[in-house]
Amino acid sequence: MLVLAATPLGDPRDASARLREAIATADVIAAEDTRRFKTLAAALEVTYTGVVISHYDAVEEARMPRLLDDLRAGRTVLVVSDAGMPAVSDPGYRLVAAAAAEDLKVTCLPGPSAVTTALVLSGLPCDRFCFEGFAPRKDGDRRRWLAQLEHEPRAVVFFESPHRIADTLALAAEVLGPDRAAAVCRELTKTYEEVRRGGLGALAEWAAQGVRGEITVVLAGAAPTEAPTVESLVGAVQERVEDGERLKDAVAAVASAAGVPKRELYNATLKQ
Repeated sequence: MLVLAATPLGDPRDASARLREAIATADVIAAEDTRRFKTLAAALEVTYTGVVISHYDAVEEARMPRLLDDLRAGRTVLVVSDAGMPAVSDPGYRLVAAAAAEDLKVTCLPGPSAVTTALVLSGLPCDRFCFEGFAPRKDGDRRRWLAQLEHEPRAVVFFESPHRIADTLALAAEVLGPDRAAAVCRELTKTYEEVRRGGLGALAEWAAQGVRGEITVVLAGAAPTEAPTVESLVGAVQERVEDGERLKDAVAAVASAAGVPKRELYNATLKQ
């Protein structure tokens, strides 16, 4: 059986009884960082007898044949990341997909997640949300990514490096506006846990002073915009017609973009 298990974000007391049992009984333990896994096992006072192998991004593909062989042979393979849930911006999903393709048994031991922990601490509406993984590293890619979030109605959760958080928040304030609400959560469940809430502009000023630790950002969903009336779109149709476009084509293009009935817009334009 392939077992993916959530590990504590920081405080080892968040470990479940099932995680302790899985560590103690697994035949193979695929850990994102073997040293951090051994530190966790020691903190939990759990003795493991399984073989511990590294399983981080750069070696995930290379490890898969061996791990699949273990599963085919009836061994239990436990996958753990440094913190939180494996396969969520961490190694694991490729192995799950390969095991599922062969109809090998896969299960998950639920537990801590930085995504949901940050959401509930943000104080922002989070009945609907999307997870964006890590923010793009390059400025151009990051600007385009933020532009795509301008009208996103759901709360947005993403991870960021402490070395880039100031630049990301400053750019977010520029692209999305300084008043867009957000929360920056760092060192979740650890001794120096901190949650900063406010507009992107204020958060960017705070981050410019330097931020340390593991960071999860929650961005408020965009405020809903009022749907345009048919009458308010007549001017756009007339401009296109003045530029040489056929009335029928102009109406079709504007109506499609605004999500209004073409016939109503056509009739409203003729009345002007």
